[in-house]
Amino acid sequence: MAQTHFTVHQPKTIEEALDLLSMHRSSVRVLAGGTDLVPRLRAGMDDTQHLVSINRVKGIRRINYQDEDGLIIGAASRISEVGNHPDVQKYYPGLAYACQKMATVQIRNMGTVAGNLANSSPSGDTAAPLLSHRATLILVERGGRRQVELKDFFTGPGANLMDPFEMIEAIRVPAPPQRTGSAYMRISARSKVDIAAVGVAASLTLDMDGKVLKSCIALGSVAPTPLRCPEAEAMLEGQIPEESLLMRAGASCVRTARPIDDMRATGSYRRKMVQVLAQRVLIECLKRAQGGEK
Repeated sequence: MAQTHFTVHQPKTIEEALDLLSMHRSSVRVLAGGTDLVPRLRAGMDDTQHLVSINRVKGIRRINYQDEDGLIIGAASRISEVGNHPDVQKYYPGLAYACQKMATVQIRNMGTVAGNLANSSPSGDTAAPLLSHRATLILVERGGRRQVELKDFFTGPGANLMDPFEMIEAIRVPAPPQRTGSAYMRISARSKVDIAAVGVAASLTLDMDGKVLKSCIALGSVAPTPLRCPEAEAMLEGQIPEESLLMRAGASCVRTARPIDDMRATGSYRRKMVQVLAQRVLIECLKRAQGGEK
């Protein structure tokens, strides 16, 4: 039976929102875009009795970039706003691509990047690009704030380490160093509208000699959580990024993946596509880091 009885609260400040979360902690959820939560409520898959809408909270629908501090994405910033932001497109092209291509126009215009992360689906399209840029989350509750690295945030399918009385206030993404290239690629069964069967994001930073100074590779939809590929990253760092090395690093990402068979793809297919997409993404990152394609 569908859940139809719940109360929507509309605080205007962070403090009011946190008071409501604390007051109703056993049966409360934060509501931003609601693109995942509302259908679950309608289908009776969630018995939440109180929704705290953050859409009227001041100061959290912002997207700011500074060379010193990097990118700040407020909790209420829509996916489409992030994808169309000129600084995101310039400095974080993989994230911009994910935000421009995931789901449908309607969902991108309503959904938020913070909500995509809080939902903690292994296939969340924004997770891998943000992981590849070593993003952190600013979590806030009545007692203060804490900063959590995104790589430590996810604990399982649909699960994360956020407490019921906490909410995401913002996402912080470091400014990419000079000579950095990043990219994201995904594959789905029928079209980009479908949930991704495999997603791969990466960033490469080159030193003045053309060697890989830093690398970061992240996978989505191929494990219980989005995750990094430390073996492949270590293989690249300090090396001249010849194509053969990029091919080996892409192949090593398969060992990090833990895919399952489901309605979107088999585990075997996902493993093959991890290698293909990782190799393509690394080649794209290298082109961008060398000042080629933007």
